[in-house]
Amino acid sequence: MNKKLFIIPLIVLSSFLACTSDKTATEETTVVKLSSPDFNADSAFAYTKAQVDFGPRIPSTEAHTNCLSYLVKKFKSFGGEVFVQQGAAKTYDSKNHQLKNIIAAFSPEKTQRVLITAHWDARPFSDKDSDPKMKDKPFDAANDGASGVAVMLEIARQIQQKQPNVGVDLILWDIEDYGNANDDSADETTWCIGSQYWVKNPPVKGYKPMYAINLDMVGGSNAQFTQDEVSRKYAPEIVQKVWSIGNEIGYSAYFVSDISPSLIDDHYWVNKAGIPCIDIIDYSANGVFYKNWHTQLDNLNNIDRNTLKAVGQTVLEVIFREKPAA
Repeated sequence: MNKKLFIIPLIVLSSFLACTSDKTATEETTVVKLSSPDFNADSAFAYTKAQVDFGPRIPSTEAHTNCLSYLVKKFKSFGGEVFVQQGAAKTYDSKNHQLKNIIAAFSPEKTQRVLITAHWDARPFSDKDSDPKMKDKPFDAANDGASGVAVMLEIARQIQQKQPNVGVDLILWDIEDYGNANDDSADETTWCIGSQYWVKNPPVKGYKPMYAINLDMVGGSNAQFTQDEVSRKYAPEIVQKVWSIGNEIGYSAYFVSDISPSLIDDHYWVNKAGIPCIDIIDYSANGVFYKNWHTQLDNLNNIDRNTLKAVGQTVLEVIFREKPAA
């Protein structure tokens, strides 16, 4: 074999590989400059676990009471001005409860404000479980409840360390998930009792943040957040803002452009209060919720830090890109 002829292809191949390697390295090291601080997914996971460790946070139970104290204490430790809105509530099974919406305000002196919400209660039974023996048993509600709360706790921790230009309000809704699975009324009023109560009994008269974002089931693996009809109807510009930023900073696999049907979630009632509100929720284009929804498998083992990161970083970035009032 002619050694010169052998060397030349090697040189060409080496040059090609070098160029390819450089290109890959360049692409991999391309980082979008964020306006927001780094959202810590490990921290959010720890907050999820802390809630789950209390047991299912079912209204009128010891676990619910203990978790309430924990959440109030955490928000206060992050510098929030905390208020617990309480009111009498009756669930569809004729049981009486004292609902407790947890409200935390950060930089209350700022007139421009963003509202972030999630529900903190757990459903009393896993009625969607495949095992008939488990359908009347409570479940951990790690994703359906605790994940959204955990993201908000980490957001609170971050904005204490670096304040955005706008004020931030956080509301944790109570008795959201105690609805009648067969509720076929127009507004499905057996669900979202805490947000309904807040709309009818506003703690601050005339409260009008620029917009609101509700978080629901934001910790499952391979989650996809579609654009539901209620969000698109009432707050199309906010949908565009959030999904565009999510895609820009690297989370296009989560914030997909798929259109999904209407659903009654807490964002529905916030919109009824005249505040444009969207829902970030694991909900498919054909109207199917997170795969472990209302089952025993909604537990800590099925919480994904990558999903918590995608949602938390996106929401933080949305907040921190807001400009101060002129």
